[in-house]
Amino acid sequence: MVTLPFRDRDDAGRQLAAALLHYRGSHPVVLAIPRGAVPIGQVVADALGGDLDVVLVRKLGAPGNPEFAIGAVDERGRVLLNEYAAQAGADDAYVQQVAARELALIRERRARYRPGRPAMALAGRTVIVIDDGLATGATMAAALQVIRAQEPARLVCAVPVAARDSLQRVSGLADEVVCLAAPHPFHAVGVHYLDFTAVSDEEVIALLAGQVTPAATASVPGSKPVRIPADRVVLEGDLVTPSPSQGLVIFVHGSGSSRHSSRNRYVASVLNQRGFSTLLFDLLTAQEDRDRAARFDILQLARRLDAALQWVQQEPTLRDLPCGLFGASTGAAAALMVASARPGEIGAVVSRGGRPDLTGASGLSQVRAPTLLIVGGADLQVLALNRAAQASMPHVAELTIVPGATHLFEEPGALEEVAVIAADWFTRWL
Repeated sequence: MVTLPFRDRDDAGRQLAAALLHYRGSHPVVLAIPRGAVPIGQVVADALGGDLDVVLVRKLGAPGNPEFAIGAVDERGRVLLNEYAAQAGADDAYVQQVAARELALIRERRARYRPGRPAMALAGRTVIVIDDGLATGATMAAALQVIRAQEPARLVCAVPVAARDSLQRVSGLADEVVCLAAPHPFHAVGVHYLDFTAVSDEEVIALLAGQVTPAATASVPGSKPVRIPADRVVLEGDLVTPSPSQGLVIFVHGSGSSRHSSRNRYVASVLNQRGFSTLLFDLLTAQEDRDRAARFDILQLARRLDAALQWVQQEPTLRDLPCGLFGASTGAAAALMVASARPGEIGAVVSRGGRPDLTGASGLSQVRAPTLLIVGGADLQVLALNRAAQASMPHVAELTIVPGATHLFEEPGALEEVAVIAADWFTRWL
């Protein structure tokens, strides 16, 4: 019996693989929709003895609301629109523009994920298409249609969780649909995972290549798990201390994320290579994180960060290191709030796609630590908020824009640029 929420994508993958065991021995092709479904696909492919690859289909976002899907485009440039696309404001010119942009990203990803290797031949094989969940089902529908045209012997749609109307939408496009749970009402895929941390391009590449991902801290020299007491709870963390160390950077994750954030871990790995110790820790317990309001309680998040700083000051190997903060999304607001309260203790702050505005103008005016605000050039709303926040900061505060990047910095090379910029900032000020 499936119990929601899933712990993480690995947990979902193991349960999904159990429901697909009747395909073991058929040497199926497991096609994951990147990026979130790739860790699940890897678990399923291993369990069934299949081949893992990606199916590159991108959803088309509505005008002014890119998270709301009006359709999708596949690797061949075929556009599939939902029946409500026009009502959402998408005319022909808009569809052509956004489809061209997403198709360019698909082609870049194919070259990035599988350099020199074309997509697998699917004719005559059992093909299992996996996503981490279905909200509208637009991307999965497009994937199934383009795969069906390649004449597989059997086509299977497999997801851990889905909206009921989305299951109806894809049911006629596959020979079998396997879904572990279809809760009603259905709000969002991520609600049904305790850890729904975004998957990075680096992790996808590593999984497809059969390598251990760079985010696996257990393989990092000088790493150890830590436990931080705070507000009558204990927060789990991962500490990496290269030797020698020129400073400590504490990561403050955003809403709905955790210490397992693949993006933060990638940035941390770059900092480790530059000689910085890093601490990634959970701001909330698993039970607390189920309360959406707790994710946006900036005061509580700041208290948790303050507790981590108190813990650091009691650690002989850490207390004398200059300290910096790296905040993402809502975590950036908590980082700046703590920096304003500890003017002599925080040496530098970096915000990645952050919400410094949630700190408040009064708090921002008191931040003395040199602060770098990194924002994607295509993340227009957050960019405007960061510009306004910068104007409220009378001390060193710089804004760096990563051209073409969206909020999650998922474009090829964007996260790498963030990591280098952050490492340079901490090297300069710590």
